[in-house]
Amino acid sequence: MLHTLLPIASGSLVGFSLGLVGGGGSILAVPLLLYAVGVSSPHVAIGTSAVAVAASAAFNLFGHVREGSVKWPCAIVFAVAGIVGAAAGAQIGKLIDGHRLLLLFGALMIVIGAIMLRPRKSVHDANVKLTRETMAGLVPMLIGLGFLVGALSGLFGIGGGFLLFPD
Repeated sequence: MLHTLLPIASGSLVGFSLGLVGGGGSILAVPLLLYAVGVSSPHVAIGTSAVAVAASAAFNLFGHVREGSVKWPCAIVFAVAGIVGAAAGAQIGKLIDGHRLLLLFGALMIVIGAIMLRPRKSVHDANVKLTRETMAGLVPMLIGLGFLVGALSGLFGIGGGFLLFPD
């Protein structure tokens, strides 16, 4: 009975976190899969987390589409670069020992947490759009950040949400 309840409780906690703040599911999913659910391999936990977080993100996309809050041109450029980065990160992750990968994942979480504690330096323009006029400045940034977030997502089996929110 406990072996059934732990995955359900863990998945519910991850889903709640994703629904509440839009990110952080994988930060919870990988450790919960390893230490609460009992998955023995860090690589299996990372792969399982990636699938679970991707499915949750895809499901949550529909609400944002209905609200009209998706900037499709930016999203497409970012997503394509992220897919390429995720494929590269996943291949690199296979070459790294699972326990070392967990250590790197923990270090990344500490760095991101420290960044989030700093006060914001500026307020960004929420109305920015990818147009012919903004393309020269936005496309390289979208490609670079998309690839980086994708690479880290593929490497650690994370959704990337906690990488996107720190300012």
